[in-house]
Amino acid sequence: MYSLEHKTYLKNIRKNKFIVGFFKIFIIIFLLGIWEYLGRNNLINTFLTSYPSKIGITIIDLFKNYNLLNHIFVTSYETIISFILSTIIGLFIATILWWSNTLSKILEPYITILNSLPKVSLGPLLIIWMGANIKSIVLMAILISVFTIILNMYNAFIETDKTKIFLMKSFKANKFQIFTKLVFRSNIPSLANTLKINISLSLIGVIMGELLVSKKGLGYLINYGSDIFNLNLVITSIFILGIISYLFYFIVNRLTKNIS
Repeated sequence: MYSLEHKTYLKNIRKNKFIVGFFKIFIIIFLLGIWEYLGRNNLINTFLTSYPSKIGITIIDLFKNYNLLNHIFVTSYETIISFILSTIIGLFIATILWWSNTLSKILEPYITILNSLPKVSLGPLLIIWMGANIKSIVLMAILISVFTIILNMYNAFIETDKTKIFLMKSFKANKFQIFTKLVFRSNIPSLANTLKINISLSLIGVIMGELLVSKKGLGYLINYGSDIFNLNLVITSIFILGIISYLFYFIVNRLTKNIS
């Protein structure tokens, strides 16, 4: 049997979860309601801003006439591939930098500089090098997201408790054992937080790539809507992107809770 204090503690946790969940939903409904009211009463320029019910009608039309599911699938597929590759590459480079102090001193300034460069400016070069295809889009997304993983995880690795590292060395542990048994395991929470950021950056990179080269995907719909000056299509595509972004974050958050 639980004590009275423990029951009260559990009750407060459930109450707090309910309040947080309620206000998350309430804020979205409230904002959409204001947007709908302003649009229906012509208090805003609906040509420029659209409004929720009009977006809903456009989504139905996109399903019927523009194969919306295919566009969503393409963007989602490219995002997942970019996310997986950037995570693997980023973790590998962060590990190498931790492993070799000399190499980290040489490469860290260059990685910081590359991270600060506007990656979208590389778009024309990527198209020339890779062609106007999915490779360019995935590479664009990797370039945008990979440096966050490298820098975040490298900084987390080097901040590992030095006393624990010294203790393992005193027991004759080699560098591989120190990394796998201590450094990596103790920084799994940092990895979990970094992955939640990385999935969003991967999606941003994919959309940037699709705006430049794609003939499919939500980025293409945004670009197409801009070309024909259909701002409702642009806003609808962005609205759908927001939903997909939240779903990706929700899935990654759920998965990382299990490992952290």
